[in-house]
Amino acid sequence: MPVKVSVIIPVYNPGIYIEDCVSSLQRQSLPPDSYEAIFVDDGSTDGTPARLDRLAAEDPRMRVIHQENSGWSGKPRNVGIDAARGEFVMFVDNDDYLGDEALERMYAYGVANGADVVVGKMAGKNRGVPVELFRRNHPRATVRNAPLIDSLTPHKMFRRAFLDDIGLRFPEGRRRLEDHVFVAEAYLRAANVSVLSDYVCYYHIRRDDASNAGFQRFDPAGYFKNLREALDVVERYTEPGPVRDRLFRRWLRVEMVERLRARRLLGLPDDYRRELFAEIHQVVVERFGPAVAAGLQPTQQVVASLTAADRYDDVVAFAEWEAGLAPVAAPTGVEWEGGSLCLGFTAEYVSAGVPMTFPADAAPAPLTDAPKNVEEAVAWVGAQTAARFDQATADLLLRERASSAQYFQPVEFTRETVPVDDGERVRLVLRATAGVDPGTLPGDGTWDAVVRVRLGGWTKECRLGPAPRADLPEPYAGVAAGRAFLPYWTEPHGNLSLDVAVRGGRLGLGRVRRSDVTVSGARLRVRVPLHAADGTGVRLRFSSGGRTLYAPGTLTDEPQRPGSRLEAALPPGLPRGMWRVALCLDPDAAEPRFEGLPFALRTGGGGVLVVPIPRPGAVRKLVRRARRMLGAARRRMTPLIAGRR
Repeated sequence: MPVKVSVIIPVYNPGIYIEDCVSSLQRQSLPPDSYEAIFVDDGSTDGTPARLDRLAAEDPRMRVIHQENSGWSGKPRNVGIDAARGEFVMFVDNDDYLGDEALERMYAYGVANGADVVVGKMAGKNRGVPVELFRRNHPRATVRNAPLIDSLTPHKMFRRAFLDDIGLRFPEGRRRLEDHVFVAEAYLRAANVSVLSDYVCYYHIRRDDASNAGFQRFDPAGYFKNLREALDVVERYTEPGPVRDRLFRRWLRVEMVERLRARRLLGLPDDYRRELFAEIHQVVVERFGPAVAAGLQPTQQVVASLTAADRYDDVVAFAEWEAGLAPVAAPTGVEWEGGSLCLGFTAEYVSAGVPMTFPADAAPAPLTDAPKNVEEAVAWVGAQTAARFDQATADLLLRERASSAQYFQPVEFTRETVPVDDGERVRLVLRATAGVDPGTLPGDGTWDAVVRVRLGGWTKECRLGPAPRADLPEPYAGVAAGRAFLPYWTEPHGNLSLDVAVRGGRLGLGRVRRSDVTVSGARLRVRVPLHAADGTGVRLRFSSGGRTLYAPGTLTDEPQRPGSRLEAALPPGLPRGMWRVALCLDPDAAEPRFEGLPFALRTGGGGVLVVPIPRPGAVRKLVRRARRMLGAARRRMTPLIAGRR
């Protein structure tokens, strides 16, 4: 079979961090003879070369190329391209890893859409990855209709013939931003770029020792020299105008302005901050016209204008003000409706822990000159934030705790201005409702609710919480797609999380009481503390003295009461005995798992009697209480016995 995908992995002293990468390559769902992995060892001095040689000897999909150290990733990737036999090449760093179906899904998506470049959804573990780009699938994306320019790392799939036809290779040598140069040209010259957002293809990892190359402090002069090469690519393949300005804006925003903001700037030594500022000032003055900065958000415009004016001290002072800003998201409701979880919340920004206020009568005004001082800068930002409140947004994402995979949830929101200070100033509050269909979550585990708030020049995230416990009690678990989902407030912070595939006592089935169970004729009805869409199928197990019988059942939502109604027909001719009852939420599972209910059915004597079964915890409490009472009685008896002696 022809090789569909060649995965190219530049390798330099990864140590144990390469193991997750190797494992993910071996788990790929593509047929084994349709892909290959090419490890290009760039002169590693640890045990990696021998480890890779053993791997290649054991697994025919794995190939190894050894070379002298070149200083950076460009040459190893180019060597891998030249050695590749695949229709597409995929670049993976040696400390990252792929989703199990990544190659199969990306290849099929690229072929279906005639793509020269396929961008797969990324998850960042303790490091940033693009978010807006992966809000939905983009089968035919361009730099004009999608935020492609937000993703300039090389961790994508490229059609090999496309790279050869245009002669595209990575810049080589010890340098920075070689991926920006490569990817920017690929975007601008590709016949089509496809963005796959409904499956996490690439896991971008920050090592525990933070030794990834991208986290090392760089030489500002060399870094911004290399950045100018990426700008040269844009100038080569675009005309002057809005598209070029929008692309340039990405580098101004991400690589320059954001490095000079808030804690990111303040955490650097002053001498390094000054060196960084001087290089950024030079690039801004040399390469960017007024239209580039004019498209930034208000806070970013202020930093860009102060930088262009060479006002280092004011940039630092503005960063000190911004460092105290953060979003907060307060839950207003958590309840099940059918099989969906409805979340209500409000979101706004606070400064030093106090809700921010803005002028009530603000109007849009361009920033024509750099503010005279930081107070004027803060006032202009506040006015423009209020004037642009109609552009503010709130999103809810569910983020899987172990992998950092995240997915947008449907949200509806309104924008409210809340008067303060006799109406001269207002708070800007977003009031939102999100609907979560748990059955669409792709994996088990714990998912954290994260609110993303875009207001003025800030796009920041925070956890949904803390919950006002008196108003929002602990919600019940819900059932969807054969899995149980438990929303809960974390300890001690009170943020909202969602556990998927919950089992055991956390399901809450022990809360069923005798009064919740009725038997009428041959039908069993039970009110259970689970929420489910009407008609959700389940399975019941009846066990007595080594005998086991089964019966299908259904869960029906009870809109006026919490939980659901479980209904099932008793097995025909249920023999005399004490029958314990257990519930399976996934009746179609190959290996069904049952959860015991705290009651039994006693049959015989012409009817069926419901008998409560004490919960294990209750039994343990009774035993401990009996032991305490017995111990106390013995202690009281001891003096009497001694006296008789």
